[in-house]
Amino acid sequence: MTTLPTLTRRDTFLFAAGAAATASSAPPMPAQAAEIPKELNWDDPAERARIKAAMKGSTAEETIYSFFRLHLYAYANSGNLVPMSTMSNLNVAKWRPLPNGNYGATIYESGAYTKFDSDELLEEFINPITGEKREPWRFLGGPLTVEIGPDGVVTGEGATLKPVPMQIQVFGDTVMVPTASAFSFPNPLQPDQYPKESSGEMYYWDSHYVFFASLKDVLNKNLTSIPAHIQFNNLVSFHPWLGMGGVDGRSWGRAYGSKINSIDDIPPAYRKGLEKQTPEIFDLDNWTEPREDFKEFMEQRLS
Repeated sequence: MTTLPTLTRRDTFLFAAGAAATASSAPPMPAQAAEIPKELNWDDPAERARIKAAMKGSTAEETIYSFFRLHLYAYANSGNLVPMSTMSNLNVAKWRPLPNGNYGATIYESGAYTKFDSDELLEEFINPITGEKREPWRFLGGPLTVEIGPDGVVTGEGATLKPVPMQIQVFGDTVMVPTASAFSFPNPLQPDQYPKESSGEMYYWDSHYVFFASLKDVLNKNLTSIPAHIQFNNLVSFHPWLGMGGVDGRSWGRAYGSKINSIDDIPPAYRKGLEKQTPEIFDLDNWTEPREDFKEFMEQRLS
């Protein structure tokens, strides 16, 4: 069996990743700040690290919850986007300050599919492109350890995936911290072996996201975790559970969510779906073994 890269649903909880993959050849983007209020003190590395960690998670030893709704579409290189399904996604991150002045987290995430733009669990999926009935796949990923510093995600020498920070923006009283990542790797499901599930010889993953917070909260150093909303888009090779082998194109994901105070803030219908499909995310004390999306799909569906 092909050796699998370590992956998470959105390269890492959006901002997190340090996966072993083949880096994109796209040119680097500028990381310097645009015109922003001086009181942010963005030129101070320690302050940059604090703001990025506090917006994305926390600067203290605490657990941070984030919840998203991810709408998934198919794009077959012509025509408009075709709605496919929606995912309720819960991210749980255990944050802590590090001795080097950076901030670290251990991240867990899960996802339950629903019908497109609905709270009804997706029990059976009829692919709008192929017409085939497919059994939906649930998602579990983690634990993944990440580190945030002045320039964003800190990756080791062996990591070829390096999310690229973009210019921080301040419009009125809103602070926006965007990041982009692009990577690819040899598809663990090669077309000659898995003609129905494989999306091609290479697997491509582009992810662009942004965190939004109020300037007042960002300037408040007493806040270890800054309330933030999150929006991101993914352009990704078709997941094997969709059965899109032989179809040119990729899936396009549109997501929005926010940090929440606890899992009790998840809307009841969405929480019910997660509890049914991914109960592990609510019992992290017993989640000790790594969970990997592609590896588990291959072992459970294709072995």
